[in-house]
Amino acid sequence: MAKVELRPQRVSDAKRFYQIIKNPNFEFMRIPLDSIKDEIKFLKQNASRRRKNFAYNYTILCDGEIVGGCGIKIDQHRTFNGEISYFIDQAYWGKGIAAQAVEKLEKIGFDQLKLRRIEIIMNVHHKASEKVAIKCGYKKEGVMKKAIKTGKSYYDAFLYAKVK
Repeated sequence: MAKVELRPQRVSDAKRFYQIIKNPNFEFMRIPLDSIKDEIKFLKQNASRRRKNFAYNYTILCDGEIVGGCGIKIDQHRTFNGEISYFIDQAYWGKGIAAQAVEKLEKIGFDQLKLRRIEIIMNVHHKASEKVAIKCGYKKEGVMKKAIKTGKSYYDAFLYAKVK
């Protein structure tokens, strides 16, 4: 199994992230990006997000190569709740990298951020993300109607969660 590591995201990751996210097979992505400048703008805001306890974003490295990104977004009304999200380069799909990243994020969430609940929300058609959630021990809590917006369309989402 490949060695997966997480490190805080850097502005220098922008080109690689944009390359991964703009893959036309990323039909389930929730964050539209029009240019590398948009990605740079997002990455420059990470320090502020951490300071405000809003989000903690990481670069996923596999054997030293950037293969994706992930993070934990903190619910601002219930700061004991977090939501994990991630994206992986298509060339690395099906290799267990997302599951390893989720396990590492979960450890950060429960141990460092002192969360009591972590959620993973995914498009109901995104079977690979559902497999990751199940593999990592998350329990399905239900279907959230029209909870994800991609472009101008709204999609139903599965809600998986784990509590400490």
